[in-house]
Amino acid sequence: MAKLKSLIKIEGTLDGLTFYKGKDGYLVRTKGGISKNRIQNDPAFIRTRENGTEFGHIAKSGKILRQAITPLLADVKDGRVSSRLTKAMSVVKNADLSSARGQRQVGIGITTTEGKQALKAFDFNNNAPLDSVLHAEYQMDTTTGEVSIANLNPSQDINAPGGATHVSCIAGVLNLDFITEEKELILSPEVNIPLNGTATTVNATPPSMPVGTGQNYYFLKLAFYQEVNGTQYALNNGAYNVLQILDIV
Repeated sequence: MAKLKSLIKIEGTLDGLTFYKGKDGYLVRTKGGISKNRIQNDPAFIRTRENGTEFGHIAKSGKILRQAITPLLADVKDGRVSSRLTKAMSVVKNADLSSARGQRQVGIGITTTEGKQALKAFDFNNNAPLDSVLHAEYQMDTTTGEVSIANLNPSQDINAPGGATHVSCIAGVLNLDFITEEKELILSPEVNIPLNGTATTVNATPPSMPVGTGQNYYFLKLAFYQEVNGTQYALNNGAYNVLQILDIV
């Protein structure tokens, strides 16, 4: 795949070359390749078929996770989250040491220490990783899902974007079974605080814990707002909001 540097930007196919616009600008690639029928049936391409099957599975698994946390993810903006999550899911899938090549599953890999580690600390907004925004120590209780931050000084401990006047903290716990696709998400009430120099203790506690046959995923979200005439408005449509998987049990 090559990048087009011409002053004339075109899209379409010309003389066996396909021109298109991607996230990295205008790109060009050659047309053609091995036929679909040969890939599907030729024994020489068995590894290709196995890789294709597993890639489809991990892409679907990433979508299942994203859809399961829609209430959290709706205002967290990152155009590359799908591809980054697919990459992490590939590591989870590789942790399945019991299934044959081409049939390895995320639902099995996530039960292992290695699989959990691949998703732990995953930031859904790579433009606002939790560690670069929150500079205070937090505690998380895996029994209740509570996330607490003692003596938080917002002006010193939160790297807030320009224009923000308030931040909301939300803790969430998701029980997700990748094999059955059953899920339940429980969120804490928002803890909204002004971004000033007054120290406060934050306690974000879900009202209950989810039930299910999958693993529990623990989340922390920071959402920024700007107050105008007594009303808080989401800042830049969530471009600076933080969402991270703190732990998986």
